[in-house]
Amino acid sequence: MIAKFFQPGGALEKAIPGFQARQPQIDMAEAVGRAIQHQQQLVVEAGTGTGKTFAYLVPALIKGHKTIISTGSKNLQEQLFYRDLPLMTQALGYTGKVALLKGRSNYLCLDRLSRQITESHGGFVDPGMLSQLVTIRSWSSATKTGDISECDSIAEDSPVIPTITSTNDNCLGRECPSFEDCFVVKARRKAMDADVVVVNHHLFMADLAIKETGFGELIPEADVFIFDEAHQIPDIASQYFGQSLSSRQVQDLAKDITIGYRTEARDMRQLEKTADRLSQAASDMRLVMGEPGFRGNWREAVNSPAIQRELTRLNDALDLAHDVLKLALGRSELLDAAFERTTLLKARLTRLCDTSITGYSYWYECTPRHFTLHITPLSVAEKFHEQIEKQKGAWIFTSATLAVDEDFSHFSHRLGLQPAEQMSLTSPFDYEQQALLCVPRFLPEPNSYGLAAKLVTLMAPVIEANQGRCFFLCTSHQMVRDLAEGFRACLDLPVLVQGETSKQKLLSEYLELGNALLIATGAFWEGIDVRGQALSCVIIDKLPFTAPDDPLLKARIEDCRLRGGDPFAQVQIPDAVITLKQGVGRLIRDQQDKGVLVICDNRLVTRPYGAVFLRSLPPIPRTRDVDGVGQFLSGLHAEQQAADSQHSEA
Repeated sequence: MIAKFFQPGGALEKAIPGFQARQPQIDMAEAVGRAIQHQQQLVVEAGTGTGKTFAYLVPALIKGHKTIISTGSKNLQEQLFYRDLPLMTQALGYTGKVALLKGRSNYLCLDRLSRQITESHGGFVDPGMLSQLVTIRSWSSATKTGDISECDSIAEDSPVIPTITSTNDNCLGRECPSFEDCFVVKARRKAMDADVVVVNHHLFMADLAIKETGFGELIPEADVFIFDEAHQIPDIASQYFGQSLSSRQVQDLAKDITIGYRTEARDMRQLEKTADRLSQAASDMRLVMGEPGFRGNWREAVNSPAIQRELTRLNDALDLAHDVLKLALGRSELLDAAFERTTLLKARLTRLCDTSITGYSYWYECTPRHFTLHITPLSVAEKFHEQIEKQKGAWIFTSATLAVDEDFSHFSHRLGLQPAEQMSLTSPFDYEQQALLCVPRFLPEPNSYGLAAKLVTLMAPVIEANQGRCFFLCTSHQMVRDLAEGFRACLDLPVLVQGETSKQKLLSEYLELGNALLIATGAFWEGIDVRGQALSCVIIDKLPFTAPDDPLLKARIEDCRLRGGDPFAQVQIPDAVITLKQGVGRLIRDQQDKGVLVICDNRLVTRPYGAVFLRSLPPIPRTRDVDGVGQFLSGLHAEQQAADSQHSEA
């Protein structure tokens, strides 16, 4: 029944120009159909190019159940909602309602905008912020959704955005004077009424963990839950089933107390002093926490005299805020909400300081301006399994990277899944012809001194031969900086570096230049889709094992040991395999793509576990000869030039 939609002459071919049926796509669609019909769990690894989005949309739409589709990021969420779903609804003649639901921080808060504008008239806002507030106020009268990303004249990283959006902490709920016009409330009502709702993993997990007011009522009504980019779920679930406290939360609380004082309680001068003290305590605590980008063990850090001193000051500042706000109760909704938040933060800080409770990882991380303290459960399998049992229905998990050496147990165990069916669908790409994998000879050891300089010397000729068009994916920010310095000194090609501008700008610049080397880490290992010869070389500095001092990894290793397992084989290798598969997936995105993958890590061939990595990758021909890479790339360029000249003659 489902297969007919994909077959020649079927609904998809009629509606989508150039659509071609692929057997793996049909196999997946039928498996999704079975899982929906029998209300079962399904895990599907669908290689790049399988067409998994259509493979789950067709059965989800034709079965007609209430469906929630969760994606890995806001970008994917928008692509699904604005591009893929309209195509499918048109092709299938689907008449159900479809809704997009983002987290509340994506929507304009009318009450907070109004308060910010009122405060700005008192002369407390810089001219740049004031100009943006005026722009947003003008846009707010025209927008139907209140989604800030639709306001083109405001940059996505503008500092004005956190001041005019709400969080779970500072939302006034039904007490808000703008409640009936609230964009978050409208988006949630629309989602409640819809047949298909597109969310992202962070929002879904936040809801599952805390049953956030409003959205919490949406999930039980669904019959089908589909997770795209599902490999991200275990780590995101860990964040939401734990607890955290950040300096940003404390400083946002201080800002709201200040606004409440300036707009509604001018006679309570102690409110301003309280806010200043809170803000100062959070900033002072950040100063003693260490370097930006650092993740540390909170159990150890909390014993440091310097941190103990700042913790006492922060606790005292929260106590003072609690006492002063208590005196202001009933004066203002904003200050009443601030009192509740203060009570919550005080309790959370007390919990975070009691590191004797077992079964959790206690860790912290720092950005240049903020710190966050975290408590994360060692395993979320039990809690996630509980939620699935409560909800019932069909639960479908799919991604290009779920299996390790064709085994799904690493993924399924982390979420407590009991899938009725697990399947791995091979990519339709001809890797034998389209790609080459090189593990160069004479590589230095992965963590040896001067590694970056040696990689620059080894890889510069390859990058030059390819005329740029290369991603160099690194496993650390330090390696990104070291390689950037080395390549800028020896290459005449443009060298773009993650961190020097936003991810989107960096990618746009890379595509515009056409001959650049882009050096990046983290965010560029997945979710980046560069097709054609714009990217024909991907180099990876080493196997992406998580740093052994990472507190989350330590927690999972501890949990594995407690269960009598082998942490290296059951935690560290599977994590690294899945990350490597994501990085490798950047190279071949299309049936016409061709390119070279270079992994600069001898362990692939010298360590027994190297075979697990190689067996988990697509079947790409391998070489250890860097000169062979140059020849392969030269062949690609010759093909490209011939194609270009034929095109120009035509």
